[in-house]
Amino acid sequence: MAKTKKLSKAPTFDTSSTNSAGSSSSSAPTTPPSWLTDSLPLPTLIVLDLDYTLWPFYSDIHISPPLRPLSPSVLSDRNGEHFSLYPDCPAILRLLSSPHCSIKLAVASKSPVGDLCREVLKSLRLPETELRGQPKKVIDVFTTGGGGGLEIYESSKLRHFEVIARRTGVRYEDMLFFDDERPNLEVESVGVTMKLVGRQGLCWEELERGIQLWRERKGVVPVAGAVAAGGSGRR
Repeated sequence: MAKTKKLSKAPTFDTSSTNSAGSSSSSAPTTPPSWLTDSLPLPTLIVLDLDYTLWPFYSDIHISPPLRPLSPSVLSDRNGEHFSLYPDCPAILRLLSSPHCSIKLAVASKSPVGDLCREVLKSLRLPETELRGQPKKVIDVFTTGGGGGLEIYESSKLRHFEVIARRTGVRYEDMLFFDDERPNLEVESVGVTMKLVGRQGLCWEELERGIQLWRERKGVVPVAGAVAAGGSGRR
């Protein structure tokens, strides 16, 4: 697919709207998400694409190294462009990597600049937490504590998932994938559930809809009143 999406500009990443931990002050829910407390099954592994899923830019087109941090959540490149994750993503990654969730995280990206992507992931920080021993860098949620790892190279997403499955031992049916490109729905041919994200990238609503979709594919019938946005459970 031709790369025609434009780089998202400020004020999306206005550093004045972030706290000392670098996360948006309005991005985290004030109460635990319903999917975390409804006692229904959750995916064993959530896999994320990078470009226009975790962050709003093409890593191989929009960034001109070297990078330098402006804040824990914002980087600047040689041209003065600012780069960060989508607003909800830092808090989402913090929650999914916390002891409250038993979900592994991995990356599957076709970006041809894997080293640069790793640099971005290493340079961006997660929101602070009072829990000890929790990851501080974004890259840590994918590479430490049983993380699913990083597959960042030009190849089929099927190849990415083959490697991830072999590394983690997780069945395809127990994986949930978030990606912005429709052709990558090919991963569903092996049993992975993929949620196609919109122009806002990964956000709390898309996360909830993805988990609901995965539950529907697994044949899980939600309890009354616990149906997430994005569709009703199978009957």
